[in-house]
Amino acid sequence: MDIIGQLLTSFFATAAFGVIFNAPKNTLVKCGLVGMGGWIIYYLSESYTGEAVFATFGATLFIGIVSQQLAKFYKTPVIIFSVAGIIPLVPGGLAYDTMRKFVEDDYFTALTLGAKVIMLSGSIAFGLVFSEVINQVVRKIKGASRTMRV
Repeated sequence: MDIIGQLLTSFFATAAFGVIFNAPKNTLVKCGLVGMGGWIIYYLSESYTGEAVFATFGATLFIGIVSQQLAKFYKTPVIIFSVAGIIPLVPGGLAYDTMRKFVEDDYFTALTLGAKVIMLSGSIAFGLVFSEVINQVVRKIKGASRTMRV
């Protein structure tokens, strides 16, 4: 039952951010599905391994690859799907806790939380970049196989 709640919450949060982001109306459900898929990968990976950074990277990699495929299929910019899709993964609450600990003069905890925020943010960026690299390699391989056939 917990997974159903996670799926519904992440879908609606991602689709709602698509509205705020002013995404086209016909892409809102697709944005929600991308975010939901990424979140469930994160949720299950993090629950199984306990490693939030690697779970975030895997989820972001999924979001990046699916976003590029949807953008190609529906002839829309990739950013519509990828930005909305990563919203559930952004460590905003953890960043807030970091700043709160600094204000409360608990510097050790603040630095620990800050390091985790930086690692999570870096894994999001690295996942998006790596998905683009995978897309470029696949395109190059497809292009090479087409020229060989001719």
